[in-house]
Amino acid sequence: MPTYVVRVWMPDRPGALGAVASRIGAVRGDLVGIDILERGAGRAIDELVVDLPQHALVSLLVSEIGQVDGVDVEDISPAPETPVDARLDALETATVLVGQPTVPELLDSLAHHAVRDFSADWAAVLELDRTVPVAAVGAVPPAPWLAAFVAGSHASARPVMAEAGPDDVAWADLDAAAHVVLLGRRGRPLRARERRQLAALARIVDHRWSDLVARGARRLHPSAAT
Repeated sequence: MPTYVVRVWMPDRPGALGAVASRIGAVRGDLVGIDILERGAGRAIDELVVDLPQHALVSLLVSEIGQVDGVDVEDISPAPETPVDARLDALETATVLVGQPTVPELLDSLAHHAVRDFSADWAAVLELDRTVPVAAVGAVPPAPWLAAFVAGSHASARPVMAEAGPDDVAWADLDAAAHVVLLGRRGRPLRARERRQLAALARIVDHRWSDLVARGARRLHPSAAT
């Protein structure tokens, strides 16, 4: 049975999700997962996981959902072969990050898990005064573009952080703004919950980074531990 991930905009009011679920049932689909990505201004963006009896029903599913008053389908795509649980994935990533033994491995792990957890096309960790990323996965834009983008965002009256930003790029500061982690994804906009999740990962990396630096200092100067 094929499974699809459907992103929908709907009115943030009682009964809206039930009406969508009814339309899914009308095409013999089964709603097996719901994740709220963003809420505000009377609207919600939900990510629905739907089992369908056959692939040929995808167009009919989109049409049926679109018949619900005030509801729009933003995107529909096949679900990953491995079931995705955003909350469990975030915990597993945090566990991996705090277990990294060196700073380079920590940053490399952050880039790889950012691509996996956010289904991103690319991710990079950039030191703002360098010309190349210190860690990168995928087809990363040129470092000067990344640095200019972050510099402009820092200077903005409304910084492009967890709650705002261009649809296809998300970023968060690392190490007191000396480094940043960025990721990009085409086709499916990055929503507020995902941006907050990236910022939380950045804070975890900051803590682990500080711990690794402190441990290195104690090894070099054992008397500092007393």
